[in-house]
Amino acid sequence: MRFSSRRKSVVFFLTLGICLVALAVALNVGWILLNWREVALLVLGVVFFVLLIVGLILNTTFLIREIRRNEQHDAFINAVTHELKTPLTSIRLYLETLQTRALSNAQRSEFYQIMLADSDRLLQTVEQVLRAGRASHRRRQVSLSLIDLGELVRECLDLIRTQYNLHKDALQYTEALGEGRAQVAGDPEELRAAVSNLLDNAIKYSDREVRVSVEVTTLDAKHVAVRISDRGVGIPRTQLKRIFRRFYRVQDNFMQRVKGTGLGLFIVRSIVEKHGGRVFAESAGLGQGSTFTIHLPRAETSR
Repeated sequence: MRFSSRRKSVVFFLTLGICLVALAVALNVGWILLNWREVALLVLGVVFFVLLIVGLILNTTFLIREIRRNEQHDAFINAVTHELKTPLTSIRLYLETLQTRALSNAQRSEFYQIMLADSDRLLQTVEQVLRAGRASHRRRQVSLSLIDLGELVRECLDLIRTQYNLHKDALQYTEALGEGRAQVAGDPEELRAAVSNLLDNAIKYSDREVRVSVEVTTLDAKHVAVRISDRGVGIPRTQLKRIFRRFYRVQDNFMQRVKGTGLGLFIVRSIVEKHGGRVFAESAGLGQGSTFTIHLPRAETSR
């Protein structure tokens, strides 16, 4: 109901803006026809007319953007609420079961493992929201240290494989480094969060079977890259640049069913840019899979 009412508001303000522009054009043309001999008034009228049209267009654009932004904020709040409520409900249910029933040691151990997993999910959601808040502060300094990017990516792969209980062939890793290692200067925790977010997305948006390829490669003497490719649902080409915006989620039925906060790719872009790099997405379209690439400046090492 709330989304439909806001769509009606968008249509209303758009129609209002068009009507006002049309009225302004009609009044200005009529005024010009009636006063065509007065050159000074004619010039002044044209200037005021242009200012009026520009003001109306800017006002209408601002209103529509604010309405869409509010819709994204509401979707984010709903997503975060769900991500917090679901594991809390699960933990409460298992605790009540442990309190009211006599269970075997094996059952108790299983319940503890489930509650720990739900606790990790809660922690990840909270950390993601906090990390998004930190990413919004562009002046925040990054603590730099020398990082072996290949080793960091392998650690992320091992962690995500264990988290999703994936078989060995689900995640394929390759290196094309030539001479030397892929060393970068950066914050290991932040870069680990960026790579993990991309891996997490690649797995969640794999439609049927998980097949993710990860490559760490040297672009040139000064840059290295991490490419993460999947065979999942893909991304419409018109939305490839929008997906890195805060709260933005791809408008597709399958993707809307996958739970998320709309912060993951925003966090990735913020982290990569703070490290002097860039990130971009490629996809041939829906059902064609997607590839996310991170470019980072290579650290200079003394010989």
